[in-house]
Order: sequence, then C-alpha cells, then structure tokens
Amino acid sequence: MDKPLVSVVIPTYNSEKTIGACLRSVKEQTYPNIEIIVVDNYSKDRTREVSENYADWVLLKGRERSAQVNFGVRHARGKYVYEVGSDFILEPTVVEEAVRKCEVEGFDAICIHNTSDPSVSFWAKVRKLERDCYADDELNVAARFCRKEVFEIIGGFDEELVAAEDYDFHNRLLKAGFKIGRIKAKEIHIGEPKTLWEIARKHYYYGKTLPRFLEKNRGRGMMQLSPLRPAFIRNWKKFAKNPIVTAGFLTYQFVKYLSAGLGFLSRMIDE
Repeated sequence: MDKPLVSVVIPTYNSEKTIGACLRSVKEQTYPNIEIIVVDNYSKDRTREVSENYADWVLLKGRERSAQVNFGVRHARGKYVYEVGSDFILEPTVVEEAVRKCEVEGFDAICIHNTSDPSVSFWAKVRKLERDCYADDELNVAARFCRKEVFEIIGGFDEELVAAEDYDFHNRLLKAGFKIGRIKAKEIHIGEPKTLWEIARKHYYYGKTLPRFLEKNRGRGMMQLSPLRPAFIRNWKKFAKNPIVTAGFLTYQFVKYLSAGLGFLSRMIDE
C-alpha cells in the first residue's frame, strides 16, 4: 500500500486542557505520513502555545468550527483530510486503518467510531453507554475522514451550522453516492461534561442553531435528532446491565432535549 499524505485538521478554542493529549495521540499514530493543521479561534488560553509543540501549522480563523475546518482543508496538502476534535484522542491505528480502507478497498470516506472516556465523570459513563450504541449504526453516524477531492466536491462543512454539521456533511456524502466504510480503531472523547449545567448550557446553544439543519435535512435529519432511536432498542441489553447509568442516561436525555428545545424555541421567537 502506498502511504499518501493525510492532513489532520483540528479546530480549537480555549482547548488548553485537552489539545496536548489530542496532538500526542496523532503524533503516535502507526501511520507515518501525517501533517497536523491546528486552526484556532483566537483562544484566550495556552492552546496555540501547546499546539506549536506538535503541529505543522497553527492557523487562526474565527467564527465556528465548520469554518475553521474548511479553512484548514484549504491549506491541507494531503490526499486525505481528517477532522479531529480537540478533545478527542485517537487509538494508534486509526489513520493506518482508514487509509488502508480507502487505498486497498476503494472507499471514499471513513466512519470512525467515537466513544467516551468513562473515567472523566459519571456523565461520561452515561455518554459512553449512549455512544457505544452507535458503533454499527447507519443513522447516527458521521464520516470525518475522506479524500480531499471528495471534501471539495460536496462543498465541505456548512459554515452556517454549529450543531449537527457532521450529520449534514455525512448526509451529503450519501446523497452524492460516495462509498463510506468503517474501521475498528476508535476515537475517545476526553472532553466530557462533569455537571448537568454543562450539558444544559451546551444543548441550549446548539438548539438555537438547529432550524437550518432541519430545513436542509428534513426526513433523515429529524430521525437523527430524535430521542427515540433504533440503536437504543437494538442495544437494550446494555441498558439492562447498567441500571444506575441507565437512570443517568434518562436524566441526561431529559436535560439535553429540554435545553435544546428551549434554545430552538428562543431562536424561532427571535426570528
């Protein structure tokens, strides 16, 4: 297998607490030909200082992460581009497996399952239970690794979207007929919430941005945002084995959808 260049694009904003671990996990990949592009939204902490110890490029771009990723991809030299969140770490073979899927098996884009680090908090355990239900799901999934030319053909990320921009990107990949594969290696989310207030605040903000996503992704988008998901039914045994975490999951979902709904309503009133 050839070893084409992979451009890892990482959008950041006040990511000092997690960006070092994220970048080290990229540096420790078994795949040798990687360039790292950090695109920072004018952080007020040491994000850029830490990033300069690892990244090939540290660029500045404002607004939101969709615009940051698009900006990073425009500067990317790789045959493949891979968006990685600044609060994720990668298992060592993620990039190697993704490139092999594309180069050997002919896929255009790759879904990489992301799970949660359960050691962060109780709510991280709740999120891990939920996320792991999506390991083989075809609905609540998003490809973030793809050929650069594919990224450009579908127009990159929608810069008007703040939440569910990854679902929107994936939906456009499907609509365009690109071949999407999966790998075994995972991403691990270390930036998990520690309090219900964090969860409420984040989803209220996200809720205010959802009208555009739903307008663009009417049928599939509604199913992707629904609290009633087939993945939960298929994995009912996981919930049965963890009654305390399952109770937390129900609480998490209530707070999440209540907050997002209030944000959505606020946006509709403002308009």
